Parts: sequence; structure tokens; C-alpha cells
Amino acid sequence: MTTVSAASAEALTVERPAHRDGNVLRWLGAYTASMVGDNVYYLALAWAAVRAGSPAQAGLVMAVSALPRALLMLGGGVVADRLGPRRVVIGSDVVRCAAVLGVAALLWLAGPGLWPLAVLALLFGAVDAVFMPAVGALPARVTSRGQLARVQGMRGLAIRFASVVGAPLGGLGVALGGAAAAFGIAGLLIAVSVPLLVSVRVGELPPDETAGDSTAWRDLVGGLRYIRHHRVLAPLMLAIALGDLGFTGPLNVGLALLADQRGWGASGMGWVLAGFSTGAGAVSLLLTVRGRLPRAGSLAGCSIFAGSATVGALAFVPNVLGAAGVAVLVGLLTGLSGALCGALLQTQSEPAYLGRVTAVAGLVSLGLAPLGMPLSAAAIGAWGTGPVFVASAAVCALGGVVALAAPALRRAELPH
Repeated sequence: MTTVSAASAEALTVERPAHRDGNVLRWLGAYTASMVGDNVYYLALAWAAVRAGSPAQAGLVMAVSALPRALLMLGGGVVADRLGPRRVVIGSDVVRCAAVLGVAALLWLAGPGLWPLAVLALLFGAVDAVFMPAVGALPARVTSRGQLARVQGMRGLAIRFASVVGAPLGGLGVALGGAAAAFGIAGLLIAVSVPLLVSVRVGELPPDETAGDSTAWRDLVGGLRYIRHHRVLAPLMLAIALGDLGFTGPLNVGLALLADQRGWGASGMGWVLAGFSTGAGAVSLLLTVRGRLPRAGSLAGCSIFAGSATVGALAFVPNVLGAAGVAVLVGLLTGLSGALCGALLQTQSEPAYLGRVTAVAGLVSLGLAPLGMPLSAAAIGAWGTGPVFVASAAVCALGGVVALAAPALRRAELPH
């Protein structure tokens, strides 16, 4: 494992933009391979579960990973801060690769079964609880603070690429050799990330004099206390929570119900989702090229607020073309707010706390926000799409109000 001092790491990256830095590009290659592998894995898991059991059983297998991820996420942040994010990411990818390839071999030899799939999903969720905070904490260790916004843009592009490439690649694997082949492809893609990560140079943090002989529990409590008393991070977490809570329901469950009611069909819903991805991808590209946007705190708050209006407007667009156009605006504005919030989390946090900060942000997005999906579905059944989309937009807008009402967050800037 290659490490350099924090000062040396800064010197290595400050002279060139992140998208021209070989160290960052190796990290990006590893991250992209891992994300594409994840997308292939989820498609393979869904296909294998449907073939092995009833629809209800398949849904249960798909949902199994959410529980350990939610329960263990905060502890995963402590692990990432204690052991170092790169070491945790490498270990997590090794475990995920071995588990996926093991199930691929089992399916190839013995055929589909629900129990191996459920165990794999459970293990994947548990490892994700450690993997995700470490992934969020790693960029600050491979580049300078002034390049973190650009890295957020590059990471966004990698996520969009993985979502576009992963599903067709998984479908090709299923077509050629069934779920076992798709799992094999997923495992090999995750395996590609390991040697790339081993070659990445990471900055070494200064000793944490406050840590002493503290236990993991004290580290966890200390991280939560650090966020609660931070003038920027505390309101930022609340803004992220409200924004995601108002956004997740309409864009996941609500959009499918809206497309069904309007008679757009699956293809129409696909066009709307494509519009959203186009807008979000354009913002990621902008940040990758520009590297920094001024007045990041106020811009994040304004984009959350404006994005809420576009979320509400989706319910009142009568045709697919108009809905796809509105979805482009949704992607632009929510993509901008998400990227800026992520960059502010990276730059405002002390590096020693970054794993725990990322864990809390991940728990808010993956634990709290999905609760809005069944609520949105039930509310749409009772009151229709229009009122529910408007109510969700109002919740999302509160996130923008919180961001703009907190002076320290409103004045927060990204480093040069």
C-alpha cells in the first residue's frame, strides 16, 4: 500500500486538474468498474430471484440487503475513519467479488435457489454499510481540496455511465449464460477495481490527538456530535434529508404511476428517465470541466428550491415530450444541488471525520428517503398524483429553505 504525507499529496495534485491527474484517474477507473459491476449484480440478482421463486419471494430477496445496510452504516463510517478508506474499499471489493463469483459458480453447478441469493444479498448489504462511507471518504485522500468539486463531477459521470452500461451488459450475460454468467461478469468487474485501487496513492492524515484510546462507540458518538455542532454540516444534513425525502417518492414510485395514468407506457417512462439522466449528466460534466462554482452554499440552496418546483410540475405535464423536457430540468437542478452538497460535505469536514460524515449522509439518503416511496404510492392511491407531487415538492423546497436560512451554509464556498 502506497502512502504519502498530506503535504506531498497536496503537491502532487495541486499543479494539475483532477481530470488530468493519473492518480485520480486510477481511482476513477476503479470506482467505475465497481459501479458497473454493481449494476450488473443487481440485474442478475433480480433475474435469478424471479426464476427461483414467486414475485413476492423475489421482492423479499431484493429488499434483504437494505436492512444490514441501514443498521450498520454508521458503524461503517467509524471503520472507514479508523482503518483508512482505501484499505476498507479494497477489502470490501475483495469480499464482494468473492461472494458474487462464489454464487455464480454455485448457480452454474446446481441451478437457481432462493437461499444462496438471500445470503448473497444479506452479505452484500452488510459489506455496503462499510464500503459506501469509505468510498465517500476516499476522494479527499487522493486529490487536493481545490479539486474535490471536480472529482464530484467525475464521480457523477461514472455513476451515469455505470447505469447506462451495467443493465445492458447484465442482460447480455443473462442471454448468453443465464444468471450465473451475469454474476460472473459482475464479479470480474468488481475484481478489476482491486489492482487499480492498490496503485492509487493516498494522503496520510495527521495523528488525531483527540482519539486516544477511544472505543468505536465513542468514535461514533463523537462523529455525531461533530456534525451536530458544525455550523455548515448540521444544516446541510437537514437540507439533504428534506431534499431527498421530497424527491425519492415522486421520481421512483410516482413516475411509474403517473406514466400508467397518462397512458405513456414503459417506453414513455423510459424517455422521462432518460431526460433526467441527461440533465444530471450535463451537470456532472460541467463540474468536471469547471472544477468549481462560486457561492456553492447559496447555489445549492437555490437549486434545491428551484428543483422542487420542477418535481411538482411533472404531475401536470400532459404529454411525454413535455414531461421529458421537465425531467431534463429536474436532472439539471437536482444534479447540481446533489453535486454541490457532496462537494461541501467533502471540503467542510475534517478528514479524520469524513467517513462518519459520509455514513450519516448515506443513511439519510438510503435509509430515510426510501421511506417516502410506500407513503407516496399510498397517498397517490388516495388523492391522486397532482396533490402528492405538490406535497413532495413542498418537502423538497423546505430543504432549500433550510440551506438558505443557515448563514454559515449560505456563505459556504468551495476552495480554490
